[in-house]
Amino acid sequence: MHPLTMERLGRDTGLVLEGGGMRGVFTSGVLDAFMKHNVWFPYVVAVSAGACNGMSYMSQQPRRARYSNIDALRKYGYISLKHLLIHGSIFDPNILYERLPNEIAPFDYEAYGQNPATFEMVTTNCLTGRAEYLSEKHDRRRMMAIVRASSSLPYVSKITMVDDIPMLDGGIVDSIPVEHAVATGHPLNVVVMTRNAGYRSTERDVKQPRFIYNHYPRLRVALSRRVEAYNRQLELVERMEKWGEIIVIRPQKPMEVDRICRDTDKLERLYEEGFAEGERFCERYCLLR
Repeated sequence: MHPLTMERLGRDTGLVLEGGGMRGVFTSGVLDAFMKHNVWFPYVVAVSAGACNGMSYMSQQPRRARYSNIDALRKYGYISLKHLLIHGSIFDPNILYERLPNEIAPFDYEAYGQNPATFEMVTTNCLTGRAEYLSEKHDRRRMMAIVRASSSLPYVSKITMVDDIPMLDGGIVDSIPVEHAVATGHPLNVVVMTRNAGYRSTERDVKQPRFIYNHYPRLRVALSRRVEAYNRQLELVERMEKWGEIIVIRPQKPMEVDRICRDTDKLERLYEEGFAEGERFCERYCLLR
């Protein structure tokens, strides 16, 4: 039996949520299964889309992330080049960060704030080119700024200010923050991935020209090493999984959803797969209550 059983789901157990843009609907399915079976982790660290989905997990609102990722996309079409031209972001910021949490699918700020679990969201500091691990339970404006920064994809999103510091997507530097989870005192971790086993990025790192983020030379360096860093993290996750140090929940079917997918039928299928994998995890590791 793996050490992560019902009896070991203590304060040293962490949940790590990868990003991946719209591939994050897989994560929302996994988290909905956890909520269905009343499975709560004392520590969660999340990146980008993982941070967005993690917010609804922390506020204990089942299917809210599913609605935001699929139903709201179908209804409001918040991903388009038009938004990039008008708002400087391929995702409509008014829908995602104003209307969704406050009107369309109200976010339970009170439940989120009262949740005793630690929730960290990863951003990239544009000044240092390093990852920041930020948490906020009570200041709504700062909370939304952090989750927005964590999911602000480079090149197609605006830089977001958090504590007067320019921030972008945490996945630039730390896409799978399992090492951070261990360093914060959580040697046992469940990692929710949004890529199939064995995946490696075939993109090539390219030195960023000076006119790209010209005020942030260290960010350009981080962007120039992004693919190499991600592939190293994928290798680390697979080693840790092999050694029994972590449990990984990942898609099993061939991935048909990309980072900015707008096909809600494909998203629906990926969500359902995530929910099924979440339920399988609960059954296998005796976490059902």
